[in-house]
Amino acid sequence: MITRNLNMANLKAGYLFPEIAKRRREFAAAHPDAKIISLGVGNTTEPILPHTNAGLVNGAQKLGTAQGYSGYQDEGIARLREKISSVFYKDKFGIDEIFISDGAKCDIGRLQILFGSGAKIAVQDPSYPVYVDGSVLAGAAGGWEEYAANSGGYKGITYLPCTAENNFFPNLDLIPNNSVIYFCSPNNPTGAVADRAQLTSLVNAAISKGCLIVFDAAYSEFIRDPNLPKTIYEIDKAQTCAIEVNSFSKPAGFTGVRLGWSVVPKAIKYSTGESVNADWSRIAGTIFNGASNIAQEGGLASLDDDGIKEIRELTDFYLGNAKLIRNALTKKGLTCIGGENSPYIWAKFPGRDSWEVFSEILEKCHVVTTPGAGFGPAGQSFVRFSAFGHRADVEEACKRLEKL
Repeated sequence: MITRNLNMANLKAGYLFPEIAKRRREFAAAHPDAKIISLGVGNTTEPILPHTNAGLVNGAQKLGTAQGYSGYQDEGIARLREKISSVFYKDKFGIDEIFISDGAKCDIGRLQILFGSGAKIAVQDPSYPVYVDGSVLAGAAGGWEEYAANSGGYKGITYLPCTAENNFFPNLDLIPNNSVIYFCSPNNPTGAVADRAQLTSLVNAAISKGCLIVFDAAYSEFIRDPNLPKTIYEIDKAQTCAIEVNSFSKPAGFTGVRLGWSVVPKAIKYSTGESVNADWSRIAGTIFNGASNIAQEGGLASLDDDGIKEIRELTDFYLGNAKLIRNALTKKGLTCIGGENSPYIWAKFPGRDSWEVFSEILEKCHVVTTPGAGFGPAGQSFVRFSAFGHRADVEEACKRLEKL
């Protein structure tokens, strides 16, 4: 009989969000009359808006004609790659530097193959779980170890604490030389957004230390402050040391449609001079046959002038939810960040265990949240609130939070 992949054995417990779903089901079974409202996961709730939806419909209809049918589009439809370069990067990149995918999370997982089991990994703490769990699955980290009171982490991964004390931006001196740095701005889960000076220091640190940045910009369209960078490539020389991943999931409501992209500039080279872009193209062509052509037609529509207006409308809606949630929490005397240029609110419950707070909010308010400890050791005593929800549900949840 075959043996188990030992990297699976190194994963700690279950993935965060299925665990939350499990606890929600258990509570619902014990309280069948409770109307549970979720402010937990980052799953969009509002309908895809008309112009973008028409692009999806037209894409499906085209496949039913001899003239419109298309098969594999491994790297993505050229028109979509051109549009992404134009809309988001001011035509800085050629279409052979932009790769269409079925979502940022999927790309992040596949990127682990590019780096291999010998890669050194550095992550923001707290951070989106796939950066850590994906590294463990790829063999780039050892097992779980306790390294501080009531917290722990994986051997082989360097955790970069992002706390109120450092304005939720890590000490870059902790980054190992020649490592892969996972960085997310606007950050999931904290909602913090790195400013230009901070990202400049990150790029400079990566260059001086021989590192590669994987920059997750999935929430960039929620940024409203014009002084905050929406892409790592607004920073000089970033194209020599950073891969950016992004997604249509949150700005266009494509969480179930599945469409994203990665930018892998040709200027990025390994220490031995080979092209990272060429390797990524090889990997993508080997294990991925491209995103749905229907989804890509919808993505094209979302980047038309009318589609961009819809992106603004949809993200404004969720930011409106975020403002309501943040106001409700601050009225309770809680310290919060996020919710202004991000759909997440990061609320501090001093001295409390995150999972205990999660349970209290579920039991008292019948509201599902996400415990901060699930995002890393520095998330302890925090809870993440998501602004993805119907407005009436968010308003009702805010009223219930008064019971805390």
